[in-house]
Amino acid sequence: MVDYLRESGLEKPLLERRMVELWPEVMGSMVARMTRSVEVREGVLYVRLSNAALRAQLFDCRFELVKRLNDAAGAEVLRDVRLG
Repeated sequence: MVDYLRESGLEKPLLERRMVELWPEVMGSMVARMTRSVEVREGVLYVRLSNAALRAQLFDCRFELVKRLNDAAGAEVLRDVRLG
């Protein structure tokens, strides 16, 4: 199945969609409530937050976020997180 997805070009979009779904699970309900939008483009997770203090806090640990999300997905999908 994985080979078929990879060969047909569907693996990357499915993994990127999985990252969006994993955001609230990995980050918890408090962060999920303050999240306005989440999307993945070209290996970068773009997250819009409604709280500036949370944005600053998460910015300091964004590389840890990449690791946690990739670990949760079981694949190296993300290379960066951009917070806005």
